[in-house]
Amino acid sequence: MEILLSFIDLFLNLDKHLNDVIIQYGTLTYFILFAIIFCETGLVVTPFLPGDSLLFAAGAIAALGSLDVVSVCGLLISAAILGDSTNYFIGRTIGPKIFAQENVRFLNKQHLARAHEFYEKHGGKTVIFARFMPILRTFAPFVAGLGSMSYRKFISYSVFGSIIWISTFTLGGFYFGNIPIVKNNFTLVILAILVLSVMPAVIEFIKHRKKK
Repeated sequence: MEILLSFIDLFLNLDKHLNDVIIQYGTLTYFILFAIIFCETGLVVTPFLPGDSLLFAAGAIAALGSLDVVSVCGLLISAAILGDSTNYFIGRTIGPKIFAQENVRFLNKQHLARAHEFYEKHGGKTVIFARFMPILRTFAPFVAGLGSMSYRKFISYSVFGSIIWISTFTLGGFYFGNIPIVKNNFTLVILAILVLSVMPAVIEFIKHRKKK
């Protein structure tokens, strides 16, 4: 229970935690942000890491001068692209072996199956749209590799999607994160971002249940 509460606190108070990280680690904060985004997009077992909300918080703090927004955007776009590529090649290399096994610890095969179904239905644009959908954002590159999508086609969608995703949320935080009404209700704003981020997946799940 304490671990769950810690995660909830982390997600809802990212601005405070990020400020603490900057105070403690200084310029190493850029590496920490890079690592989180890379892992969230590049490792199929870490879809729980903060993505959209972290980007918004980083942008808001950059507006105060604690971080350089251009460096943040550049590094995190690179992290997202590298993460996607890593996840793609993991899927292409070991994906078939994973699907052949009945029980795989730390890996939800139902999520993979649904991501595969979504990918088959919507093709390459899934790589772009999945950027704005937690969980699918993590599994889509893996499934693209598993489905033998050509890397040239995949990376073109990945680069485009990464630029849009990182820029939208980081610059959104940069320009709007310190407006008084937003700043004074930052926890609610982060919560709203989290809810809006998972809403497409919830709608898709409801549609799937209705079809059943």
